[in-house]
Amino acid sequence: MSVMSSVVRPVVLTAIVGLVAFGLAQPAEAQVDPYSLPIASSGPIVLPPQSLPPHIVAAQELAKQVGYAQFTAPGWRVGTVRHVVMLRYRTAVTEQQKAEVTARFLHLVQDSRRADGRPVIESIETGAQNDGNGGIFDQIFTLTFHSEGDRNFFVGAPIVPETAFTDPAHAAFKAFAGPLIRHILIADYDVGVTVRSSPRAVHYSGKHDRSLR
Repeated sequence: MSVMSSVVRPVVLTAIVGLVAFGLAQPAEAQVDPYSLPIASSGPIVLPPQSLPPHIVAAQELAKQVGYAQFTAPGWRVGTVRHVVMLRYRTAVTEQQKAEVTARFLHLVQDSRRADGRPVIESIETGAQNDGNGGIFDQIFTLTFHSEGDRNFFVGAPIVPETAFTDPAHAAFKAFAGPLIRHILIADYDVGVTVRSSPRAVHYSGKHDRSLR
């Protein structure tokens, strides 16, 4: 080993130790999450908006175009509408908490009402997923509405941000159940055709094209 290397190595080691010591000696504020600290030179931090699925964006645009009052009115696009909600609970959620979610969800059939007292939901049914294939969802709810307007009023945000045109009972339920839910999948459809095993079994909704006959 050369004399030069034996001199340089202690100097480098001393410099590293000095830098570490300098970092540890900084005030406590320097260890705080930098995103929680004000930045005087650039103003508050503005995070980019979260991207929404295209169908949500399209619904938001339609709601703005026609106006929230019309978009959530009981007479907007009258016809049977199904709103299917599939839930997977967090691992730590107890059976008692699941039962409370179920009870509160089912009670929305009474609690969800317009300002004049008219009910918003026609019916709610629920049950556990039982396909036998180990599906990822624990429970499924199916809600029926008389119109898309009633469904829109019930769903509310993010499609309808104005609280004057949304269901406060549903908003309260989401605030309660949200922390207990790990995954959620929602699907909506207009009932256009119903087939039953009886005479005159096929029924066509007036809201849809009857060319399927």
